[in-house]
Amino acid sequence: MPTPTPIASITTPHIDPRFTGAFTAIITPFTADASAIDFARLKDQIDFQAQGEDSHGGVKGIVINGTTGESPTLSESEFRQLVTTGVALAHARGLIAIIGAGSNSTHHAVQLQKLAYDAGADATLSVNPYYNKPVQDGLYQHFMHVADAAPIPVMLYNIPGRTGVALAPATVARLSAHPNIRAIKEATGSTDSAGEIALRCPRLAVLSGDDTMTLPFMSVGAVGVVSVVSNLLPGKIARLCAAYTKGDHAGALAIHRELIPIARALFVETNPIPVKAAMKLLGRDSGSLRLPMTEAAPDTLRQLQSLPFMAEVSQPVTA
Repeated sequence: MPTPTPIASITTPHIDPRFTGAFTAIITPFTADASAIDFARLKDQIDFQAQGEDSHGGVKGIVINGTTGESPTLSESEFRQLVTTGVALAHARGLIAIIGAGSNSTHHAVQLQKLAYDAGADATLSVNPYYNKPVQDGLYQHFMHVADAAPIPVMLYNIPGRTGVALAPATVARLSAHPNIRAIKEATGSTDSAGEIALRCPRLAVLSGDDTMTLPFMSVGAVGVVSVVSNLLPGKIARLCAAYTKGDHAGALAIHRELIPIARALFVETNPIPVKAAMKLLGRDSGSLRLPMTEAAPDTLRQLQSLPFMAEVSQPVTA
């Protein structure tokens, strides 16, 4: 029986290879009282992402100041410092640095786009405008202004559960004609949406925005993931993506099944509450969360601690 052709060679001939594979939506570590960013811990977290949790290595890149990074709670000056420091730390470890630079104000999003470019970022992650719920033409015009603002790649961020509005595949197809729009983080949970975007936009890198959907989305044309789980297990997420891309579907499925309980546990409360709690249990404390995010409930801690890979190293949780 002939060896099957690797999926990547069939589905990704026009996609920018920088935006394929595994990326971590990295947490923002704060001090114990959450009054400031803890940059020493940020360096530790980025080092961990580069080396992985074992000898196999880590992810291709990180997303700084995303949803998992508690971006809505950062001041403008904190954003600037986080971007400048984060990009330098990522590049020092050979990681691609993607900056969360979205806003529900087009003018503000354009400013953030320019700032990310000036800081030397490799790309930006630009979220659907939230709360004001624009129509599809408003979304199109918003992202076109963002993409025109600076010569830096844009990764669209389609997450209707957080923003109240979704980018339709037809709108993504229109946007994909812009040379600066190179990728989309699909956090719709819909294989129909991800598959249609991959089909209609052959030069756009489609990345899963949900860990439980990485393998299903890759089966319909996605080329990787922006992961929360990889804050804990960067090497394993990278190996899942690499296995599927190389045509080792059985290997990718085995990792997917292993990760499902972990991914589900990290969303029993609003992200990033559980992942920060898990990191603390693993001895990788990332400080406090900022209000309105609150510390994990005792039941969440117990559920996290029951996960096999955590039970071996974490400390008992008392009610």
